[in-house]
Amino acid sequence: MPKKMDTSASRAPDLEPDLDAALDLALRLMAVPARSGEERPVAELITGELRRAGAKAGDVETDDVTTRSPLGGDVGNLIFKLPGTRPGPRRLLMAHLDTVPLCVGARPLRRGRFVRSADKTTGLGADDRAGCAVVLTAALEILRRKLPHPPLTFFWPVQEEVGLFGAHYADLTRLAKPKLAFNWDGGAAEKLTIGATGAYRMQIAVTGCAAHAGGAPERGVSAVTVAALAIAALQRDGWLGLIEKEGVRGTANVGVVRGGDATNVVTDRVELRAECRSHDPKFRRRILDAFTEAFRSAAAEVRNVDGVAGKVKIDHWLDYESFRLAENEPCVLEAEPAARDAGLAPVRAVSNGGLDANWLSARGIPTVTLGCGQMHVHTVNERLDVRAFRDACRIGLRLATGL
Repeated sequence: MPKKMDTSASRAPDLEPDLDAALDLALRLMAVPARSGEERPVAELITGELRRAGAKAGDVETDDVTTRSPLGGDVGNLIFKLPGTRPGPRRLLMAHLDTVPLCVGARPLRRGRFVRSADKTTGLGADDRAGCAVVLTAALEILRRKLPHPPLTFFWPVQEEVGLFGAHYADLTRLAKPKLAFNWDGGAAEKLTIGATGAYRMQIAVTGCAAHAGGAPERGVSAVTVAALAIAALQRDGWLGLIEKEGVRGTANVGVVRGGDATNVVTDRVELRAECRSHDPKFRRRILDAFTEAFRSAAAEVRNVDGVAGKVKIDHWLDYESFRLAENEPCVLEAEPAARDAGLAPVRAVSNGGLDANWLSARGIPTVTLGCGQMHVHTVNERLDVRAFRDACRIGLRLATGL
């Protein structure tokens, strides 16, 4: 009688994560007040969970990105590396640690299918603590259950919300050269973001001449008037909001205007902060040039009785560059079947917002971004779809193990 072959060693392990534990982890993470630049408490929570699950002290580290970030910050990017127990290219799983200030004080509360903040004056912080929980769940499942896996890097960058600084300034050598990279951020679990726009930020200083607004207004040069004329010209000529010219699209916004202390003084200084975005780098530069021309023209137009005109200084910098992954990019081809295994129909998408994937892709690590159920982010109506979050945890564990 032929001997029956033992196939137990070749069987794939059960890859269903502990979804109740994952959701509890997400709730705990969302409750931690740790906005951009103040991520130390959430980094410590994640580190503690990794150590309790068996991670070696030397395998969990924070880098020195705070020495390069314009924001500084109280902690660097959090990195956890595991050598592989089976062959395969190194995989990176990531999600950013910080939340926007609106989420400080969130009190996560589940009601049915959704989690919201019990404090109606705050956001929830599912962007991106839900992503942090997805990545951490994959790491904890592998550690506790000793699941087979290729070499892995788990990466929790800081300061995403204020300019993608953690990903932009990270020392990539600490990530150990991953070949497949997966980022969890906003949206549905089946959404695979394969491209995103690029953006410039602008700091605009308008200088005029102060004068008594009642006694000698003609001797003043109003910085407020200069700014108003420039913004009106941009609006009139189609360079604000949604911009569509010659078949190319972009966006621009003046988001902050500050100046003046009293109504009886002609304001001599106004500071503005603005941005422009486009997937097309050349068109993005055209928008920037339109801003420069509008403010310079307005400054030259506003003069006092002595012929003194206003002045404008515009500083700009590239916040993040646009990217578009190839149709056959290995990380995308790996993520799609993982989504199907979770019972979802994967959808490729392109974002008009910036992602940590922008800088990783620009710096030589092509990265696909997946959602994990966050909805209405950056608002007091933010919520987390529990069903989508659970699917994201399933996808995350499959991508981590490669099984």
